[in-house]
Amino acid sequence: MRRFYSMALATSLFGECGGVRQWGRIGTSGQTRTDWYTALPEAEIALQALLRAKRRRGYTS
Repeated sequence: MRRFYSMALATSLFGECGGVRQWGRIGTSGQTRTDWYTALPEAEIALQALLRAKRRRGYTS
């Protein structure tokens, strides 16, 4: 089963920072989740932790 996982940082109109994640099977639109944080460094740290966890499970960049 071939899967994909993508992550990006986004900002809202109100200054909040979000970590946008999208995942699913290749060939589908997949699912999307956005986790909101109050500051950009907080969002970056959270996404870096997720990236390390995904790489341990076999995902590549």
